[in-house]
Amino acid sequence: MALLTRKATMTIPLAELNAKVRAQKTLIPSMYGGVDFDIVPERFTRDLRDKSMLPGGFAAKHRARVLSDTNAVDRMLAYTMLGDVVADAYAALKAAYKGSYAFRDKIDIDEIAHPKWMFDVTEALLDEADDLGADLLVVHHPLLFSPLRRLTPETASGRLALRAARQGCAILAAHTNVDKAADGTSHPAAAVLGLVDRRPIQPLPPPGRVKVITFVPTEHTDVVIDAMAAAGAGVIGDYTGCAFTTAGSGRFEPGDNADPHIGTRGQTEHVVEDRIEMEAPRDRVPHVLAALRQSHPYEQVAVDVVPLLDVGPLGASRGLGLIGRLPEPRSLAEVASALADGLPSPHLRLAAVDDDPTHEVTTVAICGGAGDSFIGSVIGADGRPTVDLFVTGDLKHHPTLDALTMGLSLIDAGHFATENPAMDDVATHLRAQAATMGLTAPVHRSTRATDPWTDWNRTT
Repeated sequence: MALLTRKATMTIPLAELNAKVRAQKTLIPSMYGGVDFDIVPERFTRDLRDKSMLPGGFAAKHRARVLSDTNAVDRMLAYTMLGDVVADAYAALKAAYKGSYAFRDKIDIDEIAHPKWMFDVTEALLDEADDLGADLLVVHHPLLFSPLRRLTPETASGRLALRAARQGCAILAAHTNVDKAADGTSHPAAAVLGLVDRRPIQPLPPPGRVKVITFVPTEHTDVVIDAMAAAGAGVIGDYTGCAFTTAGSGRFEPGDNADPHIGTRGQTEHVVEDRIEMEAPRDRVPHVLAALRQSHPYEQVAVDVVPLLDVGPLGASRGLGLIGRLPEPRSLAEVASALADGLPSPHLRLAAVDDDPTHEVTTVAICGGAGDSFIGSVIGADGRPTVDLFVTGDLKHHPTLDALTMGLSLIDAGHFATENPAMDDVATHLRAQAATMGLTAPVHRSTRATDPWTDWNRTT
């Protein structure tokens, strides 16, 4: 598993750990898809004699995904599976340091009592977590955007990581995976404006998919379907557990060395069976097949895995940013006012082509957070904008001037204001998924704002 336990009190160089993890990381999708993983202070050694070394109980920042059996216990790995944000550092370290350190194959000691969903990691939010007694912080913005060379309080990230560790709080970051979700960080602004015909600015590529077909006695049909669904099969759009069954008759004759669930060695048997068909992402096939075989009553299981042709934009509802159409044309001023009030966005700025806020707007592109890198994506090959307005946050001076030169109006509604409303949806999703998994610890949503800016109006 991805995390080290209290019994692993080793120290190894951060660069060495990063290299080993990159070489052995696994890619297994779960809740939202690909993710960023942030440093996780589990229950680690407080005595940092060599601060250039990484203490046991940390996993280095890298991209990875993991799926684990949670056994319906409120443990760290259960919530990391929900957030899809844990690195497979444990396997890398165990392989690299076999026989040298005390590892445990299961994390059965760091049970979670109070997971808390936050937007950023700040001193104020750590105060709030401490008051609540939270021992797991799930945040949107990673504490580490760049690897640490050393863990000391002389950097902001190091100071916050050390404090979280001393509080006994693990930190998990769900960043780009939430940005790309079907209800991700660009959607609150779209909802305020009532945009229709939405599509991503940068859609996710269609996933490779297969159809898994098997045959099972009718009394075991639902058991097998549920097991395959839990492993990632049967997801079509917003629907889960999707399967098609057809009744039929199975015929077989057990051999001399067989141990049949039904029938007798050397005698032909006819069994009423259901044919089960379920779609699955190609990278989930090993896990779906393992779940199928484990739940199936037969000693030998008949399975067909049929590749499917990608015939449409299956990932079109997910991706970075979005483009949509206003139900009725509105002026730039009206759109700006709607966003300022609806998000809300107290620091909203408008950059209008020809400095004219009365220009009509029909098509709008939105990228929650800092999205000036997507301005080029809404400028056509002919040099003309493909939308009337681009809404994002953290706009810089020169990209804004360049966009205006190309005829594109912009609204900077603020990084925090554009993304934070989406955190309510994430918290709701986490609660629902936790309940489905049988987890009982309450998920708390922080309501404290981490927008660092305050409008300063000088008066004489």
